[in-house]
Amino acid sequence: MPLYEFCCKKCGTQFERIVFSDKEQIKCPGCKAPGPERLMSIFSSCKAATGVGTSAPSSSCGPSSRGFS
Repeated sequence: MPLYEFCCKKCGTQFERIVFSDKEQIKCPGCKAPGPERLMSIFSSCKAATGVGTSAPSSSCGPSSRGFS
């Protein structure tokens, strides 16, 4: 169940919502306008910037590929 951040195009209200389906009709909790804009969340931005959650190699304390023990 992903948590998304939204911004209402009509009144500018920003809010979070758990979305169960892509077909779910989201409405602004302030003015009840349909179709708010989905925002890039801070978590998603940090995840992309740091590589956390990606398949990119990391420099953590695992075995070294240089042959050191």
